[in-house]
Amino acid sequence: MYILHTAHLPLHSYFDVESMFSPQELLNPYPHKPRVTYKNGRFKLSVFSDLHYGEAEDLSWGPEQDRNSDTVMRAILKIDPPDYVVINGDLITGENTFRENSTLYMDRLLTPLINANIPFSSTYGNHDNRPNISHLAEMEREVKLAPLSYSRRAPPGVGGIGGEANYWVPVYADKSARSPCLVLWFFDSRGGYTSGPNSTALPDWVDESVAPWIQQESAAMDSAWGSATETGRQALVFAHIPPSTMRKLQQSLNSSKEPGLNADQLGSGSTQGSNNPTSVGKELAWWYAVRDYIKNIHATVHGHAHGNEWCARDPSTSIILCFNKHTGYGGYSSPDWGHGVRTFDFKLGEESAHTYIRMQNGSTHAEVVLDKQYGI
Repeated sequence: MYILHTAHLPLHSYFDVESMFSPQELLNPYPHKPRVTYKNGRFKLSVFSDLHYGEAEDLSWGPEQDRNSDTVMRAILKIDPPDYVVINGDLITGENTFRENSTLYMDRLLTPLINANIPFSSTYGNHDNRPNISHLAEMEREVKLAPLSYSRRAPPGVGGIGGEANYWVPVYADKSARSPCLVLWFFDSRGGYTSGPNSTALPDWVDESVAPWIQQESAAMDSAWGSATETGRQALVFAHIPPSTMRKLQQSLNSSKEPGLNADQLGSGSTQGSNNPTSVGKELAWWYAVRDYIKNIHATVHGHAHGNEWCARDPSTSIILCFNKHTGYGGYSSPDWGHGVRTFDFKLGEESAHTYIRMQNGSTHAEVVLDKQYGI
């Protein structure tokens, strides 16, 4: 029996409908949305990260930051229009907003994407889980507002409390392709606090329940579309808080081979499971499932550390891990860091990915090709 994903029913409703649909059609989480496709053999994806709307909304400098964030989003979309956008966490500084207007900031930050008619999806960060806001509330507002939002809720029992945003998005070579050539995976690293009056701290790692779900989904993809190893189906992985292995990578970073701003020293609270000694290694179930079941990963992509932009290969898994670029004017920063996005440019049939940092003023830097030789 194949799995029919639907956008209008709870995720992973199961039906025996093999006589009605081909296996490829059955494994489709977005039957009522346009296919995400390459354009003339190219697929450009830009990552907006750490926008932090709503910070200090009752002071003059908070709204000014939001206006500047509006400007950088519009500028990037005009200078270097992508085919797809990922918003990789900390959309809103939830601790500074009021319950009655928290999700309304979603209306503002999504407006440039809606006006540009660009498909997109989100992960959510530790500042998106607060007493007056939650990942789920932001997602529900996003999906309601934006027809081209591909964010969706994980099935019941996957992700833990405050970690509802675990899902994947298929990307096809063209509208008629029977199976995708690229899969975008999104994982919820949680963090922050539960919503409501009796708020408590949330774990800051991808929940262990996500690991068997990855195995299940990967098996379903192989069954419907053929083995990723044999077909060459590629992957790109997103989670807001970086895994703890990035702390080790930073210690041996070679700026000539692994370029990009490296101004944010990773320490306590900067990677998954690092808030206290009892949570160390808690993300490993997820991380090992990514390693073991998601094949042909171009990179895993993370935010949270606003002053970092580099990509480095983890020698223990051979996976390349990348930081985004701090996009928003909210959140901590430094005048010399600037604001922009990380962009990925894929060419159909190539196993490598070209990636670079695009700044608000249109300049680019830290351009590298992520291939089998990168970081070796």
